[in-house]
Amino acid sequence: MTMFGFIGLGAMGRHMARHLVHRGLPVTVFDSNAQAVDDLVRIGATRGASVRDVAGRAEVVMACLPTPDIVEQVAVGAGGVAGASAVKVFVDHSTTGPTVARRVAAELSVHGIEALDAPLAGGVAGAEAGSLSVMVSGDAGAFAIARPAFEAFAGDVAYLGAQPGLGQTLKLVNNMIAGSALVTAAEAVLFGVKAGIPAEAILRVLSRSATARGFAVQTLLADIVLSRKFDFGFRMDLMRKDMRLALGEAEAVGAPMFASAVVKQFFDVAVADGAGSDDMTRVVQQLEKLAGATIGPACGQS
Repeated sequence: MTMFGFIGLGAMGRHMARHLVHRGLPVTVFDSNAQAVDDLVRIGATRGASVRDVAGRAEVVMACLPTPDIVEQVAVGAGGVAGASAVKVFVDHSTTGPTVARRVAAELSVHGIEALDAPLAGGVAGAEAGSLSVMVSGDAGAFAIARPAFEAFAGDVAYLGAQPGLGQTLKLVNNMIAGSALVTAAEAVLFGVKAGIPAEAILRVLSRSATARGFAVQTLLADIVLSRKFDFGFRMDLMRKDMRLALGEAEAVGAPMFASAVVKQFFDVAVADGAGSDDMTRVVQQLEKLAGATIGPACGQS
């Protein structure tokens, strides 16, 4: 049986690793947070002492990490995956952008390790439920080896081809749409609120409208923002990071990004205001300040 390793047991990774254990796959885990490791060991995972230790035990090493710099350190830095003896496939579930994915793949290939970039869609709720979407690119043989792990925590697994970075590109497309749709939908709802329509009424109608309903309206606004829970589970600074990555990668291939460049500025301002660690849905509060109105249960002008 293929031995798996999992590095990065944060908001997403801890649920993904749990699904591997529950599927009966042998998995060694490591995270800088000892409690996160303890929780997985308690249900049947094996404790890894370090990144190198995990990669010395597992044929397939999976990582779910917050930034491109950390991914590169884990993959090819000192004490990282590249110097280990057992690992044959490195799977990166983080959002790094295609440039980093291609660079990591090239450096790992020197060590005889295949790299798959396999970013995720579905958020923390999808990770917890085992219903994530996984966008994978890289060697087809490596994909076949890793696929049983993907199927443990995903409802949809899309293989995009052998070219490194395609999965990362599609993830940036996904997050650009999510961030832009949230900001645009919030602007529209605030226009209605300022004109005197309660936000509950606006969102009730939009949620039934064939032309307006969708994730931004029905989940982000009607559920998370209207209730003032702001608990989607994705940090503001990470969404800003993804928007910045998307703009840079789009410029490199000559794709226009006029609207997305404006949307990114709302996340820039939110982070500058100290909201970087807040849920990304709180970007709506930047618009609420400008409008002098709130998308809330007692909606009206403030």
